[in-house]
Amino acid sequence: MKFNKIFKIGLIIISIILLILIVYVLFMIITDYKPKSEVNIVNENNQSNKINKNEEISLTTFNTGYCGTDKDVDFFMDGGTMSRAISKERVNENVNGIINIMDKLNSDIYFLQEVDKSATRSFKVNQYEAYQNKFKEYGCMFAINYKVPWVPVPLSKPHGKVLAGITTMSKYNVANTVRYDLPGKENFIHQLADLDRCMMVSRISVEDERELVLINAHLSAYDKGGKIRVQQLGFVKEFLNKEYKKGNYVILGGDFNQQLPGTDYNLFKTTQEKPGWLQDIPKDFNLKGFNWAVDKEVPTCRTLDISYKEGENLLSVIDGFLVSDNIEISKVKGSNFNFKYTDHNPVTIRFKLK
Repeated sequence: MKFNKIFKIGLIIISIILLILIVYVLFMIITDYKPKSEVNIVNENNQSNKINKNEEISLTTFNTGYCGTDKDVDFFMDGGTMSRAISKERVNENVNGIINIMDKLNSDIYFLQEVDKSATRSFKVNQYEAYQNKFKEYGCMFAINYKVPWVPVPLSKPHGKVLAGITTMSKYNVANTVRYDLPGKENFIHQLADLDRCMMVSRISVEDERELVLINAHLSAYDKGGKIRVQQLGFVKEFLNKEYKKGNYVILGGDFNQQLPGTDYNLFKTTQEKPGWLQDIPKDFNLKGFNWAVDKEVPTCRTLDISYKEGENLLSVIDGFLVSDNIEISKVKGSNFNFKYTDHNPVTIRFKLK
């Protein structure tokens, strides 16, 4: 009798767990963010400045790590234990630190990745709004790439709700901006709680009736076998070629989540082995008429399986630019802030249109 009672209780518990899982999966399916292949993006506070071909322009790409991946943080998806920022106070400190970095760099255009509008992981601090409020001389564009009502892992402290995306900021007048959904998805269940990768394309009219095409991208990580990356890079390559053939000026920048050509993680002191996610950009991705703009001397990313310890974390260069050859690059510079506010460092290029 005692055994039967325990068995029945066990069945009830299992049934409740299964019911919860079924309800959760149904909830995630119903609320799943399914963007169209192309979505027009509103430019908030669009500026009136025009681009002249003889002027030097600066552009910075910076993964801000949702202002939660500062030097004292590790991350569960990389082998660490943490799923959220340390505290709301720390998130605000990181926001202010990143704003100070941007203020110091004073670039004409910014590509930002991992910007939270409302997320459990960053204590619902609206980072996009903070950047808008500080930099009123920029037009601001935001494309969603992560919209999930609840990420249930890790069980001890779930990642939670996420509304985040990539942001482009410009001192110049932007004619239009479009979010392009990138191909390559995880398995059905995994994808329900994962990012919807995209690139945001902003077009600036140039005096000779051509366009400066600015492409802000954040490509996939954690891609076992590399199948998703191949699909994404194939899509990006085709897009770049089409724009170049039109005679446009083209800049692709952002977080590629792959080691960029001409860089080598062995240049930076570490006690760690190369992580499995760090792969090289495939050699067949080389595009005729395009050049890489990277600073191989300054790491742009650190490993997140441990908090930042100088000389221990493996460092690499995964952030940078691919630029069409009708653009003259005068300088490429990474800025090393020792991962104080985010697990990335910014990279800046200065250029003129030929």
